[in-house]
Amino acid sequence: MATGKARLSHDGNVAILTLDDPATRNALSWDMADDMNAALDGIGNARALVIAGAGKGFCSGGDLSLGNGDKSFGEMVEDGLRGSVNPMLRHLAELDLPVISAVNGAAAGAGAPLALSADFTIAGESAFFLFAFPKVGLALDAGASWLMPRLVGQARAIEALMLAERIPAQQALDWGMIYKVVPDEELMASALELARRLADGPTRSYAEIRKAVRAAHHASYTEALDLEVKAQGRTGRTDDCKEAVTAFLEKRSPDFKGR
Repeated sequence: MATGKARLSHDGNVAILTLDDPATRNALSWDMADDMNAALDGIGNARALVIAGAGKGFCSGGDLSLGNGDKSFGEMVEDGLRGSVNPMLRHLAELDLPVISAVNGAAAGAGAPLALSADFTIAGESAFFLFAFPKVGLALDAGASWLMPRLVGQARAIEALMLAERIPAQQALDWGMIYKVVPDEELMASALELARRLADGPTRSYAEIRKAVRAAHHASYTEALDLEVKAQGRTGRTDDCKEAVTAFLEKRSPDFKGR
């Protein structure tokens, strides 16, 4: 059942998924994760997705006030991650469209890897990332262990994940964690501008690039080459590819439809 802690809206061919529990700075409760997962089913024909946080922060991390009857805290966390958070994150990873996160204020705890799960992470100047898990005696979740070594290398990942210190937006950019830093007041406009640019592009191509980059983390060089061949075959049969070739020959800009 929807609890209203995440909402989906549309701006033309761009979908906007808003974490909407400002009273908790958008803590990632199981209800919110379930609402996000359900909202992703409503994307429809959108060709790009923006994830944003309502109020003064992107996401403050897991909701430590959660309780579940006679279960221990550890059992409750395991069940919530398996049943709510991880299915939502897998759904997000499997989307066939570009994803942009617009980070305002804190992206803390599980909120940090959630923000970094996007293809493009744009942060406001006052935003920061904080892998706060050790501060509450917990290990990692929401994909932090997978994302951070790939984004910044093992040494910086260990620093960020074990020391649990704030990583300001500019430092995150310098480390290669995120795509861009913009003035706070320009955050959503910048995210939507990028989303519209991507939505007007060859989205089938973007989907294949998204899948290939993720798959390559687990593939050998030879396997990656084979995956590229198959992906090229699929995109080479799309209407967008045909349109691009025709436009090139006619010396005009292509008009992509995402087909």
